[in-house]
Amino acid sequence: MRTWALCSLLLSAAPAGSWAAMTVTVTPKVEVIKGESVTLPCHFAAPSLLGNSIVEWFIDEGGSRKRVAFRTLSDGRWAVDHGTQLSGRASIGQDNALVINPVHVGDDRRFHCQVTAGPSGAGEATTELKVFFPPEKPVVTASNQVLSVLGDTRSEAGQCISRNGFPMPRLIWYKNSMPLPEVKDPKEKMYMMQSQVKEASGLYTVTSTLYLQPTKEDRNAEFRCTVEYQMPKDRIDKLDSDSFSLTLHYPTEHVTFSLETTGPIKEGDEVKMKCEGDGNPQPPLDFSFINKEGEEYPKEGLEGVLTLHSATRADSGTYRCEALDVDFLQEGLFQELELFVHYLEPVKITPAGPVNVFLGEKVELRCKTKGTDKHTMQWKKGATTLSKTEVLTVASVSYSDTGVYSCVSTVPTVPGLHAQGNVTVTVSGKPMIATPSEAKVQKLGDAVTLSCSAQGHPAPQFSWTSSGKEAVTVLENKVISKLTVEATESILKNGVACEVANEHGQDSKLFRVVLSSGGSENGESPDTSDADRGNPVLKTAATADRQQGGSTGVVVAVVVCVLLLLLLVTMLYCLQKKGKLPCGKEDKKEVAAGEVNNDIVVEMKSEKANEEAELLNKRPPAEQ
Repeated sequence: MRTWALCSLLLSAAPAGSWAAMTVTVTPKVEVIKGESVTLPCHFAAPSLLGNSIVEWFIDEGGSRKRVAFRTLSDGRWAVDHGTQLSGRASIGQDNALVINPVHVGDDRRFHCQVTAGPSGAGEATTELKVFFPPEKPVVTASNQVLSVLGDTRSEAGQCISRNGFPMPRLIWYKNSMPLPEVKDPKEKMYMMQSQVKEASGLYTVTSTLYLQPTKEDRNAEFRCTVEYQMPKDRIDKLDSDSFSLTLHYPTEHVTFSLETTGPIKEGDEVKMKCEGDGNPQPPLDFSFINKEGEEYPKEGLEGVLTLHSATRADSGTYRCEALDVDFLQEGLFQELELFVHYLEPVKITPAGPVNVFLGEKVELRCKTKGTDKHTMQWKKGATTLSKTEVLTVASVSYSDTGVYSCVSTVPTVPGLHAQGNVTVTVSGKPMIATPSEAKVQKLGDAVTLSCSAQGHPAPQFSWTSSGKEAVTVLENKVISKLTVEATESILKNGVACEVANEHGQDSKLFRVVLSSGGSENGESPDTSDADRGNPVLKTAATADRQQGGSTGVVVAVVVCVLLLLLLVTMLYCLQKKGKLPCGKEDKKEVAAGEVNNDIVVEMKSEKANEEAELLNKRPPAEQ
């Protein structure tokens, strides 16, 4: 303070013209977000500086100035004054700027930079620091009471709160996205009560309560609250609250009565009729049915819905829903609707059936029905359409015409509405066997299955000319007998006959059984060559094989061994005759006696036997 008094004394003693030489320049307005750092620059110009020149920063507080920081220009040292709201957060930066970190909302004020330079005089400039901080999203609390639209009472509709904003934010009410005018007069049908609280942090919490006299139009209205707040560079930002609706109590003025079931209604459909009043709460609802004679019958509904679980043609008529609002003394409110149920009579077929007709005769079937709308008729057998009229005619029936015939009636204008009648047609006559196909076997003795398929009514009885394992099945209008037999020589030669009979006649067919390609009619192996068939020994062996049932292989083996032995003996004989093989009396004797190691005796007879024997007994001259 002594330094400040000395400076003031020097300034007062200085010539008046010297003050004009000092100029101080600052930024007029600086903007910052709370919590950030801010720099307030201060520049000056002076002709000369004395040793006691000084730069000082002041704030306005309590109607007077208070220094917060300073710098002496002679040594460049700076200091922050104690006991101010900037103590511990302020410093002097380059160019004598005041630096504040972090910024509080209380720093939103004017700052003065004063420069004192002895004979050069003194000067100052003022900068305004603007601090901003966005508030929290507004929170609305809707009224938990049911508000009546009757009377002239203003009721609290909801409250909106937005906390911790700076500078003080503004609350705006909206109804269906349209802002409501700010009205503070409680005599108006709609007004707001606003309040603000400055928190210890210096931030503001704002509250707005909406009061109104509701109308019926407010039953579907959406209310919300918006907070508007300032940000640097003159920007205005907004935050919206959640929306809410009011629960209103209002009288019923109109009743709606409608079908929930869409499209034409047919017998058997579930029908729902919904009745609803436009009041809250819903008034009691009474249902009734008025028939064609004008007679009225009460009906029971549930929660405003009248349900017919399975409609019939008798349900066609007028339905009424009446509302009685006891709370608001409203009566006589009702609505009516007409219900028409489409139907189609059961299909009647002439003759009613079952229909019995003889093979080759003519049959004619007719059907008819009636309904509430134009309908189509068609005859079908299975999935095949036979006629698109009410009449089906078959000039000459066959066994394939036996079966179930359906007459189907459909109403094109009513989806799903149709009726159907069935009749069974039976064709009677003598049985007829389907042409048999040739059966094939690989060899004699194989099993073969013959299938005899016959049509006729009554069902025919089967008999076969050969015995075997028989199985009878019925397939649609056919009866099938399957006989499994062994392919004997007799069956291969004569076949097997299938005979069927009923009360109207009989039929028979011959089933042929043949050997497949590569087989033999007499049962020989398909591998036997033509040369072998001409060999009497093999032929005999083959015959023996048939007779002995499987011994052919053994006989053939024996025959082959005999042939090889004959071939060996013949070769020995030829060699001996040419003199290449010495044979003595002892050898001849052994052959004559029939002594063979293999116990097989072969007797050889020839016209030259004696002569050959004599030649064999002669010795060469040397031996004599």
